[in-house]
Amino acid sequence: MGKKTDIIISLLLASAVPASGSDAFTSPAASAEAALADTIHLGRDVVITARRTPVRADILPVQTLSGDELRRLNSNSVADALRYFSGVQVKDYGGVGGIKTVNIRSMGTNHTGVVYDGMELGNAQNGQIDLGQFSLDNIEAVSLYNGQRSQILQPAKDFGSAGTVYMRTRTPHFAEGERVHARATLRAGSFDLFNPSVLAELKLSESLSAQLSAEYLTSSGKYKFRYRRVTPAGELAYDTTAVRQNGDIDAMRLEVNLHGLLQSGSWSAKAYHYSSERGVPGAIVNNVWRRGERIWDNNSFAQARYTGILGRFTTLNNIKYACYKTHYVNNDDKQIKVDNHYTQKELYISSSNEYALTGFWRASVSYDMTLNTLWSDMYGFASPTRLSNFIAAATALEFPQVKVQASALGTFIHDRLKGQESPSDKHVFTPAAFVSVTPLRSVKALSLRAFYKRSFRMPTFNDLYYADMGNSKLSPERVAQYNVGILYDTAPSSGLIAAARLSADVYYNRVKDKIVAYPKGQQFRWTMLNLGVVSIKGIDVSGLITVRPLSELYLTLRAQYTFQRAIDVTNPEDNYYRHQIPYIPRNSGSVVANAQWRGWSLNYSWIYVGERYNQQENIRYNYTQPWYTSDISASYDFRLGKTGMRVLAEVNNLLSQDYDVILNYPMPKRNYRFTLVVEI
Repeated sequence: MGKKTDIIISLLLASAVPASGSDAFTSPAASAEAALADTIHLGRDVVITARRTPVRADILPVQTLSGDELRRLNSNSVADALRYFSGVQVKDYGGVGGIKTVNIRSMGTNHTGVVYDGMELGNAQNGQIDLGQFSLDNIEAVSLYNGQRSQILQPAKDFGSAGTVYMRTRTPHFAEGERVHARATLRAGSFDLFNPSVLAELKLSESLSAQLSAEYLTSSGKYKFRYRRVTPAGELAYDTTAVRQNGDIDAMRLEVNLHGLLQSGSWSAKAYHYSSERGVPGAIVNNVWRRGERIWDNNSFAQARYTGILGRFTTLNNIKYACYKTHYVNNDDKQIKVDNHYTQKELYISSSNEYALTGFWRASVSYDMTLNTLWSDMYGFASPTRLSNFIAAATALEFPQVKVQASALGTFIHDRLKGQESPSDKHVFTPAAFVSVTPLRSVKALSLRAFYKRSFRMPTFNDLYYADMGNSKLSPERVAQYNVGILYDTAPSSGLIAAARLSADVYYNRVKDKIVAYPKGQQFRWTMLNLGVVSIKGIDVSGLITVRPLSELYLTLRAQYTFQRAIDVTNPEDNYYRHQIPYIPRNSGSVVANAQWRGWSLNYSWIYVGERYNQQENIRYNYTQPWYTSDISASYDFRLGKTGMRVLAEVNNLLSQDYDVILNYPMPKRNYRFTLVVEI
C-alpha cells in the first residue's frame, strides 16, 4: 500500500449516433413539436420536413441528452451532464479544473468506455478518461448505454465495456445557399472564470464540409469552503472557513473535423489537441490547506473513419493515432520532491463488417488492434508495451414484436516490459445476449427488455508495473451483468401531454477481483487493491413528462432515481464482509424542471447523493454525509437581423451547501456563471 507517486490519473478521467427511443432525453420542445407537427427543427435554422416515426424501444437501456437539452442544463463539461443520468456516480475533486471521473452501476471507472465520434478514447496508463476535459460547446449529443450499444455494426472494443458513454460532435447542416456558419461563446463567472470559444462550419462542396472548434479556459480556482469535522465520539474537531488553493487551470482545446459523402458511403476525419497547466489542490487533511503539486497535459490524437455500403453489405473502418504527454511536479516541502514526465502512445485499427442475411436477420464480424506504449524518465521504469487484439461476432433478429441480439468477444492481450520478465498472455472470451419484447400489439409504446453480459478488463499499466508503487499481484476484473427492464414511451399527436416516458430497470452485477483505487493524501497518489468479489444489486427508475398548456408554452419535468446495494462478499471473516463498497451511495437521484415560452427558458435542477462510506469498513469513523445541490438558470434567445443571440445566467449550488463528493475534497459553495452566444 506504499505511496504511488507516479500513478497518473492523467487528469484523469480522461460517435456514434444513439439509437432513437428508449430512455433518450431529447429536448422537450423538440419532442413536442415532433409529436404535434410535421416540421422538426435541428440545430440552427435548418428545417427537415418529415412525419415523425413512431417511437421504437432499444434493446438496451440508453439515456441521451442532446440539442437544446444540453444547453439548458447547468453543465460546462460532459461530466457535468452525466450527473443527470440514473445509475451514474461522478467523482468530482472540485473546482473548474478539477478531475471528473464517471462510474456506471458501481462497476468502476475502468469498466466505462468513452467513445468520441465513433472511436473509444484510450488511457492504458490508468484506464481513466478525464471527462472534465471535454466541453459541451461542440457536442451535439451525450448518450449512456448499459451493456453495449444496440447495434451490431460497431468496433470490437465496443462490445467489451460494461457501460459506454458516447459523445457526438455537431455535424454541419446547411440550408440552400448557405456556406458558412459561425458561433462565438463567452463565459465568465465565479473563481475568475474566463472561457471563450469559437465554432466555424464551412461547406467546401456539395459532398464535403469542415468544422473548426477552439476553446480557452482559465480560472484561479479559488473558492471559499467550510471544513468541519466531528470525532467518532461526537466532539467537534475542526470548524473552519478557508479558501481553496492551488486549484487554478489554464487550458486550450483545438479540434478540426472533416465530413465527406461518397456515392456508396461516407467518411470523416478528426484532429484533436488539448493542453493545460493546472494545480492539484489535494486533500484537506491535518490543517494542510495548500499543496505543491502541478500537472501539465498535452494530449493529441488524429482519427479517420470510413463507412461503405454495397447492397446488403456494410463496412465500417477506423484508424487512430494518439500521443498523451504528462508532466507532474510535486514541490511540497513536507513530501518527497517529484518531477516526472510520462509519454503514452496508442495506435488503433478497426474493421467492422455487417451483412443483412434477410430482411429481419443481420450478422457482423469485427476486428480491432491496439498497440499501447508508456515511457517515463523515472529511474528503472518498466516502459511497458501492450498489444491487444479483439475479435467479435454478433447477430441481430428483428420481428414486429421481438428483437434479439447476441454477441461474443475474444480478447487477446500481450504485455512486454523493458528489462523485466514479461507476464503471461491473457485470452478471454465474453458473451452477451439481449432481448426486447413489445407484449401488446395495441400498445406499441410499452416494451420489456432483458440482457445478460460478461465483460473483462485488464489492470492498467499503473496498477501493475511500478516496482515500488504498483501492485503486480492484481488480478484482472471479470464482470457478469444481468438486467430486466420495462419502458413506456409515448408522444401523442394532440392533447395536453406532448411526451411521456417511464422506464425502470432492475439489475444484478457480480464483479470478481474488483480493483479499487483510493486517493491517499495527494490527488496523484493512489492505493490499489483487489476486493475479491463484489455483489451489486440495483434499481434505476427514470421518468419524463412534457405538457403544452398554451401554444408556445412547454413545461417539462424529469426525474431519475437509483438504488444500489454494492457489497463486498469475498470473505465472511473480513470486518467489512457485506459492507457497502467505498463511495457508493444506497440512494441517489435528480429532478429537472424546465419551462419554455417563446425565446425564454427557465431551468431548475436538483441532485441528491445519499450517505456513503469512504473506506471498506462501514463504521462511524468512515461515514460520509449525504449531499444535495440546487442549480437554477435562465436564458433568452433572440435575433438581431440575421444574427442569433443567447444570454444565459446560472446560479449553481443555490443554497450554498457545504459538501464533499470525495472526502476532504470540498466542493464550491454558491457560484455564478454568465454566458453570451452569438451565432451567424
